[in-house]
Amino acid sequence: MTHATRAEKDPLGELPVPESALYGVQTVRAMQNFPISGLRPLAMFVDAVVWIKRSAALTHKETGRLDARLADAIVAASDEVLGGQHRDQFVVDVYQAGAGTSHNMNVNEVLANRANELLGGRRGAYTPVHPNDHVNMAQSTNDVIPTAIRLGALAMLRDLVPALAGLRDRLLEKGRELDDVIKSGRTHLQDAMPIRLGQEFRAYGLTIERNTRRLNDVADFLRDLGIGGSAVGTGVNVEPQYPALMIRHLRKVTGLDLREGEDRVQLMQSMGDVAGFSAQLRTLAVDLSKIASDLRLLASGPRTGFDEIVMPAVQPGSSIMPGKVNPSIAEMVNQVCFQVIGNDACVSAAAEHGQLELNVMMPVIAHNVFFSMLILTNATTVLADRCVAGIVANKEQCAYWVERSAALATALAPQIGYARAAELSKRSVKENTLIRDLVRREGVLPEQEIDTVLDLRRMTDIGVPGK
Repeated sequence: MTHATRAEKDPLGELPVPESALYGVQTVRAMQNFPISGLRPLAMFVDAVVWIKRSAALTHKETGRLDARLADAIVAASDEVLGGQHRDQFVVDVYQAGAGTSHNMNVNEVLANRANELLGGRRGAYTPVHPNDHVNMAQSTNDVIPTAIRLGALAMLRDLVPALAGLRDRLLEKGRELDDVIKSGRTHLQDAMPIRLGQEFRAYGLTIERNTRRLNDVADFLRDLGIGGSAVGTGVNVEPQYPALMIRHLRKVTGLDLREGEDRVQLMQSMGDVAGFSAQLRTLAVDLSKIASDLRLLASGPRTGFDEIVMPAVQPGSSIMPGKVNPSIAEMVNQVCFQVIGNDACVSAAAEHGQLELNVMMPVIAHNVFFSMLILTNATTVLADRCVAGIVANKEQCAYWVERSAALATALAPQIGYARAAELSKRSVKENTLIRDLVRREGVLPEQEIDTVLDLRRMTDIGVPGK
């Protein structure tokens, strides 16, 4: 079976391009050079670059540098892509030449070919719209790609923040619901003083809240755009009014709060703002994974673990052990968080590997930041809706463990001293006797004081037991 092709030339020579393709020769060359992972650009990486091309066409139409008919065709082609069309035409592997020139040219060629079709031309002729001369006018990969990373991260934050808010709210709601359930606290995975199950869940919710605030804080640095820096940040071939007009058009098409960067050379040299944002995604992942692991511990059992909470059963847990139900959602969240931590390690190394006026490792930075945000958004939504919302307390088991905690002797220390309390704690474990029963049997406290000093509920609030 043969496939029709057309011949296209770039500065390196001629190559056949599939006749049906909206992309062109430079994209084909990239496909030949980088058959690495089979991973294509994430949707947000495409959207962000198309936003820039659309805004540039409108800017140059406004300044008169680009013929209005050509600008309108580029805008129309951009709107088709942003509306979901032609997505199969963005084909350059995630791992590609430095800076992202191949991805930038893939977008330039698709928009140029589609714009020409809309004007009555044919694919591959690049007339009247040329991918470099018109779609890429006054741009360089070197200012397009870092701007696209900033735009994409800010845009994806609009989905991640509500997902985090949903998880926070579920956790806080569960904290209120379970606030009357007293259980054993644990430190070092050993018995510790009592805590309310609701206090644990409220703390999880507040952890998510603090992470969200930090994300929003560090994201503010991403609002400074270096578009207009062109090749090395100095703005060669760029009209003086171009940066401000670009910000205006980008604000309109994205709905984002954006600023013209103070120093375009600095914004091109450094990927520090993006690395800082990625680092906060990693910190979120660290906290989120800890919460997921805690839920797995609390649900462990049902006979040989803590068994203090029961998670919703979402799928059979074993292909060989009948009736087994696993904490599947929490396990998924752990895996997502491990991936995000690894993604940040890649971003950190790539951000450090810029040289002089440019960081050439931007394609892998873009992929990892966007991928982290995508999977964190989806994982937190699933955790909130399919796990946390349906968690119930095993009140009987919580009561069973807390009464058997050797740490209850801590409440006796203000009355009888640390050394005597430690002795009772050790005897409680050795003799398998409740602290309460041992205190009563040994006459450690007057009978009328025992229940006051060993009041489990009062131990979960600030204060000295018995006072």
